[in-house]
Amino acid sequence: MTAASTTDTASTTTTTATPAPDTGTAPAASDTGATPAASDPGATTAAVAGETRRVRPRRRLSPGKRLPAARLAGPLVFLAAWAIASAAGQLDPNAVPAPWTVLDTAVHLWTGGTLRTDILTSVERAAYGFAIGLTGGVLLALVSGLTRTGEALIDGTVQINRAIPTLGLIPLFILWLGIGETFKVAIIAIVVYIPVYLNTHAALSAIDSRYVELAEVLDLSKLRFIRQIVIPGALPGFFVGLRLGVTGSWLGLVVLEQINATSGLGYMMFQAQNYGRSDIILVGLLIYGVFGLVTDTVVRVIERRVLSWRRTLSS
Repeated sequence: MTAASTTDTASTTTTTATPAPDTGTAPAASDTGATPAASDPGATTAAVAGETRRVRPRRRLSPGKRLPAARLAGPLVFLAAWAIASAAGQLDPNAVPAPWTVLDTAVHLWTGGTLRTDILTSVERAAYGFAIGLTGGVLLALVSGLTRTGEALIDGTVQINRAIPTLGLIPLFILWLGIGETFKVAIIAIVVYIPVYLNTHAALSAIDSRYVELAEVLDLSKLRFIRQIVIPGALPGFFVGLRLGVTGSWLGLVVLEQINATSGLGYMMFQAQNYGRSDIILVGLLIYGVFGLVTDTVVRVIERRVLSWRRTLSS
């Protein structure tokens, strides 16, 4: 009995010591050791911080804040370069006088010459022509943009007129209207109405048709449709045409005032050409440039206030 018991005990011990069969599955302890981040909060925090450092900041693509009086920077740089070149003797004073010479001439013309009368005459001509051209361009654009019949009758005619050089119409208008003030105002009106019409008509044509369908569903009257949908939709294009028309009125005036005129900035410049006074010519050109910059700035300010509801790149 004792020997048998000893034999059974040894057999049991041998069986217990036999290693478990290899099933191909990693032990649980190995799984735990393979993912140290899961068991180590410090490592997890370091990994998240590393990912945060690798994220690039958002790139700003907008132009940024508007600088005060930024549009004067270019003209001031030009004047500074002109003054430096004149002081260094790089410019012929007979062809391009120095800025201080031009300023002295302007003061002399203002105090003892006819500069005041010339400026008032030029502004009056430009204002009459601009008012007529602006009114005509807006009315034609509304009729052409809101009715198919108006578009068929007006748009093609305006496109033909646009292709004809406006200054080339001067001889014909002199025959029709005489050589007085009427033909000058008429030519300025044509120069103004073409860009106003083109840009306003393009803005009207670009109005989304869904707004028109919404107005029909709401049963809006024609007047309310124009006031609430047509005008807001056409204003951006209208202001672009307005700026071009303002500039065009001054450009046309330079040429027109040299034809049978007795006053005006163009007349003053034409007379200065006959006497070889380049300083007076530069005075006239600078006044035209200042008028153009001031009127364009005024239109921009009005546009920014009227269209303040828009979120654009420039705003």
